[in-house]
Amino acid sequence: MADLLSIERRDEVALVTLRRPEKRNALSITLREELAEAFGALCEDDETGCIVVTGAGTAFCSGMDIDEFGGGRANRARLVETSRAMFDALRGCRRPIVAAVNGPALAGGFALALLCDLRIAGRTASFGYPELPRGIPPSYAAARAVLPATVAQELCLTGRIVDAREAQRLGIVREVVTGSVVERAMTVATRIAALPRAAVLETKQRTLLERRHLWGFLFEEEARVLHDTVLGDRPEPDGEAA
Repeated sequence: MADLLSIERRDEVALVTLRRPEKRNALSITLREELAEAFGALCEDDETGCIVVTGAGTAFCSGMDIDEFGGGRANRARLVETSRAMFDALRGCRRPIVAAVNGPALAGGFALALLCDLRIAGRTASFGYPELPRGIPPSYAAARAVLPATVAQELCLTGRIVDAREAQRLGIVREVVTGSVVERAMTVATRIAALPRAAVLETKQRTLLERRHLWGFLFEEEARVLHDTVLGDRPEPDGEAA
């Protein structure tokens, strides 16, 4: 492990912090591996009642680390595999997750925040999919699983960045705080963890079932497109030369 994230226990709440502040917590291959491992373990941990995820420094997460794009097929395969493993671990986590969005949550970082159950923002938080102008399709599935179609479509098709107050108006976050966003998220998470555990887990299971039933096909399609695009395995259309 490269220690690109930390897990701090506060009674029955696990605080997961992305720790690449010099890269605005960009999701490197190694960080994606660590997140997949951490959430996979926390999901099965009976002592964990709720999870809070945040970023070190001034950013929540700036998205994928584009410095690692490209390279040989082995590296590109790891890009695909670790991306899917991380997002699957978040999307399927059976413990409630609260995002303490302390700064920009952009591109893959926006998708990461959307895959949490609750999002609480600090005043400097911002949200959006700026990768679209670079020719990278954003995760409409993550947006649509949380937001009304009109909001998800507008953010995905324009690449527009919204600040914390607009994010609250659009329903991206439940509240904006002026003090410590992590402490506010910990307060909410502690309240969740103190509730009857079986009832909380059953409620979370229903949210997972809803997401899988309504939006699972979109997540699978996005995973297929990522695989085909990064690895160059997309088949040629019928009638065209290979």
